[in-house]
Amino acid sequence: MSAPVSVPAFVSAFVSALRPDWIRDPKVWRTEVLAGLVVALALIPEAISFSIIAGVDPAIGLFASFTMAVTISIVGGRRAMISAATGAVALVIAPLNREHGFGYLVAAVILAGVFQVVLGALGVAKLMRFVPRSVMVGFVNALAILIFTAQLPQMTDVPWAVYPLLAAGLLLMVFFPKVTKVVPAPLVSIVVLTVITVAAGIVVPTVGDQGALPSSLPVPGLPDVPFTFETLKTVAPYALAMALVGLMESLMTAKLVDDITDTRSNKTRESIGQGIANIVTGFFGGMGGCAMIGQTMINVRVSGARTRLSTFLAGSLLMVLCIVFGPLVSDIPMAALVAVMVMVCFATFDWHSIAPNTLKRMPAGEITVMVLTVAVVVATHNLAIGVVVGTVTAMVIFARRVAHLAEVTAVTDPEGHQVVYRVCGELFFASSNDLVTQFDYAGDPDKVVIDLSATHVWDASSVAALDAIETKYAQRGKQVEITGLNEPSAHLHKKLSGELTGGH
Repeated sequence: MSAPVSVPAFVSAFVSALRPDWIRDPKVWRTEVLAGLVVALALIPEAISFSIIAGVDPAIGLFASFTMAVTISIVGGRRAMISAATGAVALVIAPLNREHGFGYLVAAVILAGVFQVVLGALGVAKLMRFVPRSVMVGFVNALAILIFTAQLPQMTDVPWAVYPLLAAGLLLMVFFPKVTKVVPAPLVSIVVLTVITVAAGIVVPTVGDQGALPSSLPVPGLPDVPFTFETLKTVAPYALAMALVGLMESLMTAKLVDDITDTRSNKTRESIGQGIANIVTGFFGGMGGCAMIGQTMINVRVSGARTRLSTFLAGSLLMVLCIVFGPLVSDIPMAALVAVMVMVCFATFDWHSIAPNTLKRMPAGEITVMVLTVAVVVATHNLAIGVVVGTVTAMVIFARRVAHLAEVTAVTDPEGHQVVYRVCGELFFASSNDLVTQFDYAGDPDKVVIDLSATHVWDASSVAALDAIETKYAQRGKQVEITGLNEPSAHLHKKLSGELTGGH
């Protein structure tokens, strides 16, 4: 019998489980802290602009980014992913705020969080397995295009000094990593350009021009709405739309980070975590949000962050920057942040996917799905709609391709007493529709054998087609024997055969 584990040993093991190895690594701390600082700086103008889209005070978007990032760093299922106030969520809830007021918006955020927790618990994350690679590539490329187009207002109708500052920022981010990677190049770029503009007195748009920064932390409270069924009816459609859009973007972002870092994430935990984060955000008066792909790319791809610490610090430092260093942050030129986002665009876009050699080898259907996903996302400015359209299109193309793989070959007994039809390929609604036409009902002998050992019966349409074949032969006084069914196919056939046409 093994010796019992002592209480101190158990406590030590428990504490060790809560304290991963990276906590004792100074290099990891440096990377995560600096990455969190860069992301926090990049979150400020984004959160302010999304607040404007939603029709709320800029502080509301900043509060949402703070509570979303801090909460998801604890309960989320994907390390180093950034969640905050997003444009997709702002577009969904803006009409509710405009028509009914801010209290209803907050109630929708809380209810959306509840929906996300329920959907996560029901296993909605498992649907991600049905998103094909071509849709994922289209999603990533569309994302890069949207990030770039979102920067265009900061590059048009601006003082001429913006352009050399923008170019200088890009050059710093390209060449500084060749000198050292100890400090993230985006942070160096932001600091250098801010010092130049302030020291030289260059007048260009700054973060402060985007909106007032908050001067205190958010305070928890209940939404200012009547707690009635009428309120629920008003809020529920917007909350459900927000929940679905938020989950779609978050799960797609998690999958993208999985690929970049060669690690796996817990999508179910991430779905539930997004819901918890939105519930917390709603009670703190925030506008809600989901995973932010641009800021996540800054954190993971550009800055090299890999742990929850960077996500937690991105939210925490966001409030520190606004409340403690508000005047200093307000002086950061927008050109510096735009340069960071432009660099993120180039790093995010899958250039290999549009290379001539790749396009030559890629099946036409795959290219169509990728292009359609990009087109729909760019046209609607909604990543979720593009992913759904791309996935459905990919499924239709796949169904058409597989439908042509069902082949029927006939071998007649030399004595003419029996014919054996051998069916090869998958039988489902798209392929079984043509199955009925591939038999010679009038010319075949009295005994017909249909060998299904090289196929699988997937659905009721296939069983109905087999029933129709038997009926046509029976009308001519001929006997049909179906053989070779595997166990699942035999079970489905036995269960449904003769039950699909009302007995006729």
